[in-house]
Amino acid sequence: MVVPPWYEVPPPGYGGLEQVCAALVDGLVALGHDVTLFGAGIWTGTSGRYVSTEPQVQSHRLGQVLPELTHLARVNQMITPDAYDVVHDHTTIGPLVALQRPVPTVATVHGDPASELGDILRDVHPSVGLVAISEAQRRLVPDLPWASVVHNGMSVDDMPRKSEPGTGPVLWLARFSEDKGPDLAIRACREAGLPLVLAGKCSESSERDYLTEVIEPMLGPDVTLLRDPDRETCLDLLLAARCMVMPIRWEEPFGMVMVEAMSAGTPVVALNRGAVPELIRSGVTGVICDEPAELPGALLAAGRLDPADCVRHARDEFSADRMARGYEAVYRRWMVRQPTLRPDLISPLSR
Repeated sequence: MVVPPWYEVPPPGYGGLEQVCAALVDGLVALGHDVTLFGAGIWTGTSGRYVSTEPQVQSHRLGQVLPELTHLARVNQMITPDAYDVVHDHTTIGPLVALQRPVPTVATVHGDPASELGDILRDVHPSVGLVAISEAQRRLVPDLPWASVVHNGMSVDDMPRKSEPGTGPVLWLARFSEDKGPDLAIRACREAGLPLVLAGKCSESSERDYLTEVIEPMLGPDVTLLRDPDRETCLDLLLAARCMVMPIRWEEPFGMVMVEAMSAGTPVVALNRGAVPELIRSGVTGVICDEPAELPGALLAAGRLDPADCVRHARDEFSADRMARGYEAVYRRWMVRQPTLRPDLISPLSR
Protein backbone atom coordinates (compact mmCIF):
# COMPACT_ATOMS: atom_id res chain seq x y z
CA MET A 1 0.00 0.00 0.00
CA VAL A 2 1.65 3.22 -1.17
CA VAL A 3 0.31 6.53 0.18
CA PRO A 4 1.51 10.09 -0.54
CA PRO A 5 4.20 11.51 1.77
CA TRP A 6 2.12 14.48 2.94
CA TYR A 7 0.35 13.22 6.08
CA GLU A 8 0.42 10.43 8.64
CA VAL A 9 -1.92 7.45 8.25
CA PRO A 10 -4.41 7.97 9.77
CA PRO A 11 -3.95 11.75 9.90
CA PRO A 12 -4.34 13.75 13.11
CA GLY A 13 -6.55 16.28 11.30
CA TYR A 14 -7.46 16.87 7.67
CA GLY A 15 -6.72 14.03 5.26
CA GLY A 16 -9.58 12.11 3.67
CA LEU A 17 -7.30 9.94 1.53
CA GLU A 18 -5.24 8.99 4.57
CA GLN A 19 -8.36 8.08 6.56
CA VAL A 20 -9.50 5.82 3.74
CA CYS A 21 -6.09 4.14 3.41
CA ALA A 22 -5.89 3.49 7.14
CA ALA A 23 -9.29 1.78 7.08
CA LEU A 24 -8.33 -0.21 3.98
CA VAL A 25 -5.08 -1.50 5.51
CA ASP A 26 -6.91 -2.59 8.66
CA GLY A 27 -9.72 -4.15 6.62
CA LEU A 28 -7.31 -6.18 4.50
CA VAL A 29 -5.35 -7.35 7.53
CA ALA A 30 -8.63 -8.45 9.12
CA LEU A 31 -9.30 -10.54 6.01
CA GLY A 32 -5.97 -12.32 6.52
CA HIS A 33 -3.72 -10.44 4.11
CA ASP A 34 -0.11 -9.43 4.80
CA VAL A 35 -0.07 -5.67 4.15
CA THR A 36 2.94 -3.35 4.06
CA LEU A 37 2.21 0.37 4.16
CA PHE A 38 4.79 2.69 2.55
CA GLY A 39 4.52 6.28 3.77
CA ALA A 40 6.41 9.18 5.35
CA GLY A 41 6.96 9.99 9.01
CA ILE A 42 7.80 7.61 11.84
CA TRP A 43 4.29 6.63 12.96
CA THR A 44 1.22 4.82 11.69
CA GLY A 45 -1.94 3.84 13.52
CA THR A 46 -2.72 0.94 11.19
CA SER A 47 -2.34 -2.78 11.79
CA GLY A 48 -0.12 -3.29 8.74
CA ARG A 49 3.67 -3.43 8.62
CA TYR A 50 4.94 0.11 8.19
CA VAL A 51 7.92 1.23 6.10
CA SER A 52 8.85 4.91 6.05
CA THR A 53 10.78 6.49 3.19
CA GLU A 54 11.27 9.82 5.00
CA PRO A 55 11.44 10.60 8.76
CA GLN A 56 9.26 13.71 8.40
CA VAL A 57 5.88 14.00 6.72
CA GLN A 58 6.07 16.47 3.83
CA SER A 59 2.89 18.50 4.39
CA HIS A 60 4.93 21.72 4.32
CA ARG A 61 5.88 20.85 0.72
CA LEU A 62 2.40 19.84 -0.40
CA GLY A 63 1.97 20.53 -4.11
CA GLN A 64 5.63 20.15 -4.99
CA VAL A 65 6.68 17.34 -7.32
CA LEU A 66 10.01 16.22 -5.84
CA PRO A 67 8.77 14.98 -2.42
CA GLU A 68 6.32 12.55 -3.99
CA LEU A 69 8.71 11.52 -6.77
CA THR A 70 11.52 10.85 -4.28
CA HIS A 71 9.13 8.90 -2.08
CA LEU A 72 8.06 6.73 -5.03
CA ALA A 73 11.64 6.13 -6.19
CA ARG A 74 12.50 4.82 -2.73
CA VAL A 75 9.38 2.66 -2.64
CA ASN A 76 10.11 1.16 -6.05
CA GLN A 77 13.61 0.16 -4.92
CA MET A 78 12.03 -1.94 -2.16
CA ILE A 79 9.37 -3.70 -4.25
CA THR A 80 10.43 -7.25 -5.13
CA PRO A 81 8.32 -10.08 -6.58
CA ASP A 82 9.32 -12.48 -3.82
CA ALA A 83 7.90 -10.12 -1.16
CA TYR A 84 4.77 -8.69 -2.77
CA ASP A 85 1.96 -9.90 -5.04
CA VAL A 86 0.42 -6.53 -5.88
CA VAL A 87 1.03 -2.83 -5.25
CA HIS A 88 -1.90 -0.54 -4.45
CA ASP A 89 -0.86 3.03 -5.23
CA HIS A 90 -2.74 6.07 -3.89
CA THR A 91 -0.34 8.77 -5.12
CA THR A 92 -0.71 11.10 -8.08
CA ILE A 93 2.51 10.28 -9.93
CA GLY A 94 2.67 6.63 -8.92
CA PRO A 95 0.80 5.19 -11.92
CA LEU A 96 3.39 6.75 -14.24
CA VAL A 97 6.32 5.04 -12.52
CA ALA A 98 4.54 1.73 -11.88
CA LEU A 99 6.36 0.00 -14.74
CA GLN A 100 9.53 0.06 -12.66
CA ARG A 101 7.87 -2.43 -10.31
CA PRO A 102 8.13 -6.17 -10.98
CA VAL A 103 4.60 -6.82 -9.66
CA PRO A 104 1.21 -5.55 -10.87
CA THR A 105 -0.06 -2.15 -9.72
CA VAL A 106 -3.62 -1.11 -8.93
CA ALA A 107 -4.03 2.66 -8.56
CA THR A 108 -6.95 4.44 -6.95
CA VAL A 109 -7.80 7.78 -8.55
CA HIS A 110 -8.62 10.09 -5.64
CA GLY A 111 -8.80 13.36 -7.62
CA ASP A 112 -10.72 14.84 -10.52
CA PRO A 113 -9.87 12.93 -13.72
CA ALA A 114 -11.41 15.72 -15.81
CA SER A 115 -8.65 18.08 -14.65
CA GLU A 116 -4.94 18.02 -15.48
CA LEU A 117 -4.83 14.72 -13.64
CA GLY A 118 -6.54 13.21 -16.67
CA ASP A 119 -3.48 13.95 -18.81
CA ILE A 120 -1.38 11.87 -16.42
CA LEU A 121 -3.89 9.03 -16.35
CA ARG A 122 -4.16 8.88 -20.14
CA ASP A 123 -0.43 8.20 -20.30
CA VAL A 124 -0.58 5.30 -17.85
CA HIS A 125 0.45 1.90 -19.20
CA PRO A 126 -2.43 -0.61 -19.61
CA SER A 127 -0.76 -2.89 -17.06
CA VAL A 128 -1.81 -0.40 -14.34
CA GLY A 129 -5.38 -0.92 -13.14
CA LEU A 130 -7.17 2.37 -12.45
CA VAL A 131 -9.90 2.24 -9.81
CA ALA A 132 -12.58 4.94 -9.53
CA ILE A 133 -14.03 5.82 -6.14
CA SER A 134 -17.52 6.45 -7.54
CA GLU A 135 -19.57 5.92 -10.66
CA ALA A 136 -19.81 9.71 -10.91
CA GLN A 137 -16.03 9.96 -11.07
CA ARG A 138 -15.80 7.30 -13.78
CA ARG A 139 -18.49 9.05 -15.85
CA LEU A 140 -16.42 12.23 -15.91
CA VAL A 141 -13.87 10.54 -18.19
CA PRO A 142 -15.37 7.22 -19.30
CA ASP A 143 -12.66 6.51 -21.87
CA LEU A 144 -9.90 6.06 -19.30
CA PRO A 145 -8.82 2.43 -18.78
CA TRP A 146 -10.85 1.91 -15.60
CA ALA A 147 -10.46 -1.49 -13.96
CA SER A 148 -13.27 -1.12 -11.44
CA VAL A 149 -15.23 1.16 -9.10
CA VAL A 150 -14.82 0.75 -5.32
CA HIS A 151 -16.48 3.17 -2.93
CA ASN A 152 -14.37 4.56 -0.12
CA GLY A 153 -15.03 3.17 3.33
CA MET A 154 -14.19 3.66 6.96
CA SER A 155 -14.30 1.90 10.32
CA VAL A 156 -17.90 2.89 11.01
CA ASP A 157 -18.19 0.96 14.27
CA ASP A 158 -15.20 2.87 15.70
CA MET A 159 -17.00 6.20 15.27
CA PRO A 160 -18.75 7.80 18.25
CA ARG A 161 -22.41 8.27 17.43
CA LYS A 162 -25.47 10.00 18.80
CA SER A 163 -28.84 8.42 19.54
CA GLU A 164 -30.89 11.60 19.26
CA PRO A 165 -30.86 14.33 16.58
CA GLY A 166 -28.21 16.95 17.19
CA THR A 167 -29.26 20.37 18.45
CA GLY A 168 -26.02 22.23 17.72
CA PRO A 169 -25.13 24.48 14.78
CA VAL A 170 -25.09 23.34 11.19
CA LEU A 171 -21.58 22.15 10.33
CA TRP A 172 -19.56 22.83 7.18
CA LEU A 173 -16.35 20.76 7.19
CA ALA A 174 -14.05 20.97 4.17
CA ARG A 175 -11.12 22.90 2.74
CA PHE A 176 -11.63 26.62 2.15
CA SER A 177 -12.35 26.73 -1.56
CA GLU A 178 -15.08 28.13 -3.78
CA ASP A 179 -15.72 24.56 -4.97
CA LYS A 180 -16.81 23.60 -1.45
CA GLY A 181 -19.31 26.46 -1.17
CA PRO A 182 -18.76 27.91 2.33
CA ASP A 183 -20.34 31.15 1.12
CA LEU A 184 -23.46 29.22 0.10
CA ALA A 185 -23.49 27.60 3.53
CA ILE A 186 -23.47 31.01 5.23
CA ARG A 187 -26.33 32.33 3.08
CA ALA A 188 -28.45 29.20 3.50
CA CYS A 189 -28.05 29.09 7.28
CA ARG A 190 -28.87 32.80 7.59
CA GLU A 191 -32.03 32.37 5.58
CA ALA A 192 -33.01 29.37 7.69
CA GLY A 193 -32.18 31.23 10.92
CA LEU A 194 -29.66 28.58 12.00
CA PRO A 195 -26.15 29.07 13.42
CA LEU A 196 -23.22 27.71 11.44
CA VAL A 197 -19.74 26.40 12.18
CA LEU A 198 -17.20 26.70 9.37
CA ALA A 199 -14.40 24.25 10.17
CA GLY A 200 -11.94 24.09 7.33
CA LYS A 201 -8.49 23.22 6.12
CA CYS A 202 -6.59 26.46 5.54
CA SER A 203 -2.94 25.54 5.12
CA GLU A 204 -2.30 26.37 1.45
CA SER A 205 -1.98 29.91 0.04
CA SER A 206 -5.05 29.58 -2.19
CA GLU A 207 -7.14 28.49 0.80
CA ARG A 208 -5.88 31.37 2.95
CA ASP A 209 -6.55 33.88 0.18
CA TYR A 210 -10.09 32.62 -0.38
CA LEU A 211 -10.85 32.72 3.33
CA THR A 212 -9.49 36.26 3.72
CA GLU A 213 -10.96 37.76 0.57
CA VAL A 214 -14.35 36.04 0.31
CA ILE A 215 -15.43 34.37 3.54
CA GLU A 216 -14.19 36.62 6.36
CA PRO A 217 -16.16 39.66 5.06
CA MET A 218 -19.32 37.52 5.28
CA LEU A 219 -18.82 36.46 8.90
CA GLY A 220 -21.09 37.57 11.70
CA PRO A 221 -22.17 36.47 15.19
CA ASP A 222 -24.12 33.59 13.66
CA VAL A 223 -20.98 31.99 12.17
CA THR A 224 -18.14 30.36 14.11
CA LEU A 225 -14.86 29.98 12.22
CA LEU A 226 -12.34 27.23 12.99
CA ARG A 227 -9.12 26.89 10.98
CA ASP A 228 -7.44 23.49 10.62
CA PRO A 229 -9.31 21.73 13.45
CA ASP A 230 -7.79 18.50 14.74
CA ARG A 231 -9.48 15.11 14.48
CA GLU A 232 -10.95 15.15 17.98
CA THR A 233 -12.50 18.58 17.44
CA CYS A 234 -14.02 17.47 14.14
CA LEU A 235 -15.64 14.46 15.80
CA ASP A 236 -17.08 16.64 18.58
CA LEU A 237 -18.51 19.01 15.98
CA LEU A 238 -20.08 16.13 14.04
CA LEU A 239 -21.75 14.76 17.14
CA ALA A 240 -23.18 18.12 18.16
CA ALA A 241 -24.33 19.28 14.73
CA ARG A 242 -27.94 19.47 13.66
CA CYS A 243 -26.71 18.41 10.23
CA MET A 244 -23.77 18.80 7.88
CA VAL A 245 -24.05 21.02 4.82
CA MET A 246 -22.20 20.26 1.57
CA PRO A 247 -23.11 23.00 -0.95
CA ILE A 248 -20.49 21.88 -3.47
CA ARG A 249 -19.98 23.62 -6.81
CA TRP A 250 -17.96 20.87 -8.46
CA GLU A 251 -18.26 17.21 -9.41
CA GLU A 252 -17.03 15.83 -6.08
CA PRO A 253 -15.49 12.38 -6.80
CA PHE A 254 -16.61 11.07 -3.41
CA GLY A 255 -16.74 13.23 -0.28
CA MET A 256 -15.56 11.10 2.65
CA VAL A 257 -16.75 13.67 5.14
CA MET A 258 -20.35 12.79 4.25
CA VAL A 259 -19.76 9.18 5.27
CA GLU A 260 -18.10 10.32 8.49
CA ALA A 261 -21.12 12.51 9.27
CA MET A 262 -23.61 9.70 8.67
CA SER A 263 -21.47 7.30 10.71
CA ALA A 264 -21.85 9.70 13.63
CA GLY A 265 -25.62 9.83 13.11
CA THR A 266 -25.54 13.29 11.51
CA PRO A 267 -27.59 13.77 8.32
CA VAL A 268 -26.11 15.58 5.33
CA VAL A 269 -27.66 18.35 3.24
CA ALA A 270 -25.90 18.62 -0.12
CA LEU A 271 -26.23 19.94 -3.63
CA ASN A 272 -26.75 17.30 -6.28
CA ARG A 273 -23.25 17.21 -7.75
CA GLY A 274 -20.71 14.46 -8.28
CA ALA A 275 -21.06 11.40 -6.07
CA VAL A 276 -23.62 12.95 -3.70
CA PRO A 277 -26.55 10.75 -4.87
CA GLU A 278 -24.36 7.64 -4.48
CA LEU A 279 -23.69 8.47 -0.84
CA ILE A 280 -26.87 10.02 0.55
CA ARG A 281 -30.36 8.49 0.71
CA SER A 282 -32.38 11.65 0.35
CA GLY A 283 -35.11 11.91 2.94
CA VAL A 284 -33.49 9.20 5.08
CA THR A 285 -29.84 10.07 5.73
CA GLY A 286 -29.96 13.64 4.46
CA VAL A 287 -31.52 15.88 1.82
CA ILE A 288 -30.25 16.34 -1.73
CA CYS A 289 -30.99 19.71 -3.31
CA ASP A 290 -30.87 20.63 -6.98
CA GLU A 291 -30.47 24.38 -6.40
CA PRO A 292 -28.95 26.55 -3.63
CA ALA A 293 -32.38 28.11 -3.05
CA GLU A 294 -33.57 24.74 -1.68
CA LEU A 295 -30.86 24.57 0.99
CA PRO A 296 -32.55 26.60 3.80
CA GLY A 297 -35.64 24.39 3.83
CA ALA A 298 -33.52 21.27 3.62
CA LEU A 299 -31.45 22.36 6.64
CA LEU A 300 -34.62 22.65 8.70
CA ALA A 301 -35.98 19.32 7.46
CA ALA A 302 -32.73 17.46 8.16
CA GLY A 303 -33.11 18.06 11.89
CA ARG A 304 -36.05 15.64 11.90
CA LEU A 305 -34.16 12.67 10.43
CA ASP A 306 -33.29 9.62 12.55
CA PRO A 307 -29.59 9.27 13.45
CA ALA A 308 -29.96 5.48 13.53
CA ASP A 309 -30.86 5.45 9.82
CA CYS A 310 -27.71 7.43 9.05
CA VAL A 311 -25.48 5.02 10.98
CA ARG A 312 -27.14 1.96 9.48
CA HIS A 313 -26.68 3.26 5.93
CA ALA A 314 -23.01 4.08 6.54
CA ARG A 315 -22.35 0.64 8.04
CA ASP A 316 -24.15 -1.22 5.25
CA GLU A 317 -22.64 0.69 2.32
CA PHE A 318 -19.33 2.23 3.40
CA SER A 319 -17.69 -0.02 5.98
CA ALA A 320 -13.96 -0.79 5.91
CA ASP A 321 -14.80 -4.47 5.41
CA ARG A 322 -16.95 -3.77 2.34
CA MET A 323 -14.22 -1.58 0.83
CA ALA A 324 -11.51 -4.16 1.59
CA ARG A 325 -13.50 -6.96 -0.02
CA GLY A 326 -14.07 -4.78 -3.08
CA TYR A 327 -10.36 -4.16 -3.48
CA GLU A 328 -9.55 -7.80 -2.72
CA ALA A 329 -11.60 -8.75 -5.78
CA VAL A 330 -9.76 -6.14 -7.89
CA TYR A 331 -6.35 -7.41 -6.74
CA ARG A 332 -7.17 -11.02 -7.56
CA ARG A 333 -8.55 -10.10 -10.98
CA TRP A 334 -5.58 -7.89 -11.79
CA MET A 335 -3.02 -10.46 -10.67
CA VAL A 336 -4.58 -13.01 -13.03
CA ARG A 337 -4.65 -10.49 -15.86
CA GLN A 338 -1.05 -9.36 -15.20
CA PRO A 339 0.67 -12.48 -13.79
CA THR A 340 4.12 -11.27 -14.89
CA LEU A 341 5.50 -8.06 -16.29
CA ARG A 342 7.77 -7.79 -19.32
CA PRO A 343 11.44 -8.14 -18.27
CA ASP A 344 12.39 -5.04 -20.30
CA LEU A 345 9.93 -2.98 -18.23
CA ILE A 346 11.38 -4.01 -14.88
CA SER A 347 13.75 -1.58 -13.23
CA PRO A 348 17.36 -2.84 -12.96
CA LEU A 349 17.11 -2.07 -9.23
CA SER A 350 14.41 -4.73 -8.91
CA ARG A 351 16.24 -7.51 -10.80
